[in-house]
Amino acid sequence: MMTHDPSLEAFIRGIPKAELHLHIEGALEPELMFSLARRNGIALPWDDVDAIRQAYDFHNLQSFLDIYYRGADVLQHVQDFYDLTFSYFQRAAQDNVRHVEMFFDPQTHTRRDVPFETVITGIHGACVDAERRLGISSKLIMCFLRHLSPSSALETLHSAVPFRPWIGGVGLDSSEAGNPPSRFKAVFDEAREANFSVVAHAGEEGPASYIVEALDLLGAQRIDHGVRCVEDDSLVERLVRDQIPLTVCPLSNIKLHVFKDMGEHNLKKMMDRGLMITLNSDDPAYFGGYVGDNFVAAAAALGLTREEIVTLAKNSFKASFLGQERKQALLAEVERFASSAA
Repeated sequence: MMTHDPSLEAFIRGIPKAELHLHIEGALEPELMFSLARRNGIALPWDDVDAIRQAYDFHNLQSFLDIYYRGADVLQHVQDFYDLTFSYFQRAAQDNVRHVEMFFDPQTHTRRDVPFETVITGIHGACVDAERRLGISSKLIMCFLRHLSPSSALETLHSAVPFRPWIGGVGLDSSEAGNPPSRFKAVFDEAREANFSVVAHAGEEGPASYIVEALDLLGAQRIDHGVRCVEDDSLVERLVRDQIPLTVCPLSNIKLHVFKDMGEHNLKKMMDRGLMITLNSDDPAYFGGYVGDNFVAAAAALGLTREEIVTLAKNSFKASFLGQERKQALLAEVERFASSAA
């Protein structure tokens, strides 16, 4: 374990970065959860904020998801989704996040009779205001819940058609174990035909073979998590050769016991092998930290250098779905920051 370096933390917080693995429902802080519950007349199973935080003692992905879906019940109206999303952007601005590619889970809400339009209208409105007021650009990635049926995913894809200009891509998330990407091949075939960018959660709880399926059957351009790729050397070689990005979420991996502690995390080893790694927060309200906190924790435990921090920041923009002009402008921002801080 490395000692904490305040100057490195300041460098980490200040360097321009993108966040590419962020579930907006997972940014629902307990204080906002209670506020929305009161506003909407919803009873929560916890007495107060401290009781919720004590419940965040997860032993696997499913134990987290059970609380995550219960918390999402407070999201009922356009204003709720707006407030949640804009509060995330305000926090991201503190870490000099310049661009976000944000997951949202329509099925979490439509299955409790909250209309798709309500969900996306609130989130999109906050994205527009975040760019105008905070200078943070964003793209929305609509995820399908893999524990539900492929037909439910297809229905969700069709619901998105009127809002196509607001949605940058599609993804696959939720309970990974026992829900291989291959189940959703037909849905992703249709999404690609509609020119959606494609990502997929794979290789967190599920085996390395799920990453291969996501690439070969879904056409994933980016793998979310992907830390178990190291179990398959030929897969690692492919990911390095094609520079397929992995959106790694260290604090999430520790909280869900993918790794015992940060010192055991394979982030630095994956970087050393030439993999295209980005650092992200996943569900920051539940996993103990936003993107800057993930950088700081990984740097302290794994001894990341300033050069490696710069690489991770650059990777976050290179791995994004931004156009080349905006991408190059943001990469230039990273260069200027690194030079001025040298």
